[in-house]
Amino acid sequence: MGIEQSASEVKLTTSGGASVRILRFGATVLSWKTTDGQEQLWLSEKAILDGSKAVRGGIPLVFPVFGKATEGPCANLPQHGFARNHEWEFLGQVNESPLTVQFGLGPENLSAAAKEQWGYDFTLIYTITLEDDKLTTALTVENTDKKPFDFNVLYHTYFRIPDISSVHVEGLSGAAVVDKVSKSNYSAEETNVTVAGEVDRVYQDVNPSPVKIVSNGKPKLSLENRKNLPDMVVWNPWTEKAEGLADFYPKDGFKQMICAETGAVGKWVPIQPGEKWESSQTLEAHL
Repeated sequence: MGIEQSASEVKLTTSGGASVRILRFGATVLSWKTTDGQEQLWLSEKAILDGSKAVRGGIPLVFPVFGKATEGPCANLPQHGFARNHEWEFLGQVNESPLTVQFGLGPENLSAAAKEQWGYDFTLIYTITLEDDKLTTALTVENTDKKPFDFNVLYHTYFRIPDISSVHVEGLSGAAVVDKVSKSNYSAEETNVTVAGEVDRVYQDVNPSPVKIVSNGKPKLSLENRKNLPDMVVWNPWTEKAEGLADFYPKDGFKQMICAETGAVGKWVPIQPGEKWESSQTLEAHL
């Protein structure tokens, strides 16, 4: 029970045996095991963990831009911004019960290139809370600049599942959908979202009730208490896209994963100088 640290990782373990591993690079959650010892997150066997690129799997953090901006202050940034590919500072434990730690990122942690690409002063505080069968992630954005700026936030969670053919996602009906595969926009009418090919969709203004990942007819995971995170991205690369991703392995790993990603990505979030913006989500495993 407690906290273990290495040069590259921080590990939390509850008295009940649940654990979470966080890479300092990107403050990326690499592993979340529940009290039954089951891994709840998918991590590519070829994920790069040495800090040379963003991690393929776990929970990468997307900030300050989702995807690639074609105009505006984020236009010079790489896809999904810089939060997931910089070393965060471990700020330590902030609570013992439930077990809670924090990581921080500011301009002083950025590369010279990133600072040039993103011309604002800011502070990010990432709070991770582990309970026996729940994991809560919370990101606070503070504008410490003299100018306002806009941003996106996304928790790019890769969930491990037994078999994609027997899995569906519940709780997205009624949302406005931006479908990047079919290049179309429509309203989500289906109660259950299934995956039988490449899926890359943004569900905007999702109902605030829990979104559930259901496996073989039983709820496996819930995404709950989504504060200031109105949108949900559902992603699975399927066969061809997985083949083209060098760090995605095994190549049929798409059968054992689904990304259900809470975020604020449908529109920019404005923040004034001196303001703080808080977001959080709770992931609950149904054992």
